[in-house]
Amino acid sequence: MSDYHLHLHPHTHRPASDAPPPGEYPPGYIDRYVEAALERGVTELGFTEHFYRCVESAPALGEWWEPDPNPELRAGAIELVRQERNLSLERYVEVVLDAKDRGLPVKLGLEVDFQPGTEEAVLDLIAGYPWDFLIGSVHWIGAWSFDRFLVAEEFARRGVRTVYEQYFALEAQLAASGMVDVLAHADIIKRNGYRPDGPIDDLYEPVVQGAVATGTAVEVSSAGLSRAAAEVYPGPRFLKMFHDAGVPITLASDAHVPADAGWGHAEVVAAAREAGYTHRLRFENRERTLVPLEDPPEEVSEERPRTV
Repeated sequence: MSDYHLHLHPHTHRPASDAPPPGEYPPGYIDRYVEAALERGVTELGFTEHFYRCVESAPALGEWWEPDPNPELRAGAIELVRQERNLSLERYVEVVLDAKDRGLPVKLGLEVDFQPGTEEAVLDLIAGYPWDFLIGSVHWIGAWSFDRFLVAEEFARRGVRTVYEQYFALEAQLAASGMVDVLAHADIIKRNGYRPDGPIDDLYEPVVQGAVATGTAVEVSSAGLSRAAAEVYPGPRFLKMFHDAGVPITLASDAHVPADAGWGHAEVVAAAREAGYTHRLRFENRERTLVPLEDPPEEVSEERPRTV
């Protein structure tokens, strides 16, 4: 089994007592992720630090919040980026490659935080690194980090259906861009439990078709299980649409501390099988291989993740 969505630092709003300060990588720290994952039957780990958290990302991403007409959202975005942009892309790559050289079963990935219009600049900046795979995510609607600040206020002001329309329009752009190998937590907009009335297949379909057109995979992630969403990403209907369209999958936990590596993989595998999947993808140097979807160990002690 594999976990292709792992971070080496928690976010500033969810600190962890056993996590190192931002940008520090103590000896044996990646080894702890491997050990925790192995206990859950996960034998391959893909690290995917957030691109926007790396200081090198600033010129490529620019000040994407500036066009937003809401000054409160712009101020929130500026403060969030000030707090979070505290990692070095060079150092992150060095640490993961060192773990690979030591024989640990790890892959070098990156979570590319999607901002429309920055695709070429971002790809140019990261082109010189030996990535095994890239995952892409949508965390912002303009200046609004929809899972980080003014959550209830903006959902109420815009309306839940409108927020979903805005989010999935961006997710469809990401899928159609072909800039990444895998879509991360493709329906994370449900994270805090807000859901529109009625079916939203019309919002899902452009994402699915974009992934089909560009050969982009989708991850099946346990991260939503520990949030108000209370289900994997993507949800059952969305995941079934991906399957029926022939979109392949990776498996993910979105862990941000070692103890959470591989968390919830039994549920992830069950969701994938329920949607019809029998295989998953393995990546090496951005080349993908289809491999059988393994069953997780029968007895694994699971606790709610401490931070994602």
